[in-house]
Amino acid sequence: MRMMWHVLGILLAVYGGLALLLYFSQSRLVYYPETGREIIATPVRIGLPFEDIRLTASDGIGLHGWFVPAPQPRGTVLFLHGNAGNISHRLDSLQMFHRLGYNTLIFDYRGYGNSSGTPTEQGTYRDAEAAWRYLTEQRQVPACRIVLFGESLGGAIAAQLASTRKPAALVIASGFTSVPEMAQHLYPYLPVRWLARIRYDTRACLRTVTAPVLIAHSPQDEIIPYEHGRALFAAAHPPKQFLELAGGHNDGFIFMREEWVRALGDFLGKQMDAACAPAQPA
Repeated sequence: MRMMWHVLGILLAVYGGLALLLYFSQSRLVYYPETGREIIATPVRIGLPFEDIRLTASDGIGLHGWFVPAPQPRGTVLFLHGNAGNISHRLDSLQMFHRLGYNTLIFDYRGYGNSSGTPTEQGTYRDAEAAWRYLTEQRQVPACRIVLFGESLGGAIAAQLASTRKPAALVIASGFTSVPEMAQHLYPYLPVRWLARIRYDTRACLRTVTAPVLIAHSPQDEIIPYEHGRALFAAAHPPKQFLELAGGHNDGFIFMREEWVRALGDFLGKQMDAACAPAQPA
């Protein structure tokens, strides 16, 4: 009996140690700013002109980004990337939006690429707000001509921004419902819902978003389960659209490039036509 209690004590100590490690290591599990920190290329590599820009968040953190103009643009995409790499790893997306006829503002969150600071949940929200202010105040882009596009972690940041602003549309690609729910999927043996200090509750934000929403997700996504995409779609208000991708988390758009570009272009075109249309007289 004494041996059994001894073993049980060891197991409880190990379990508690794992829980504490998870609690204090959350930032390192959510953010990967050092994965490809160096800017490896610019839009010039794919033949696109761009402006190098500097943004300042409300708490004084300096951010680095690019503004990629399109000739006779239909609107402007505010691109919010995932939790690893930097803006130089998203040249394919910049090319896609340019092809569709949209300007793109893409920037690195605090701690990523050439931006200063350290990433935090509230910090990334401030970063997105700074980018929104840059477009609406400095470039005088009407809110009804701005599309929020978020990939993976960026989907949560885009949803939060869309819940406080009124963009023409919100697109979430390979997004998750919340960090606690993702963590429960990854660590089902730990009480992560109670341990999570980082929330990124995309689903809760979507319930207050009034803009049209497009959710894209692949059943073969090996990082964020397909069920998360379906749950986000269920939480969104109409008008909304779901696009089923193919392939893994980071290559689903490659497998379905033409279909993805066509579906995205059609969706955005409809929203641009409607968003800034004058109100009909009563």
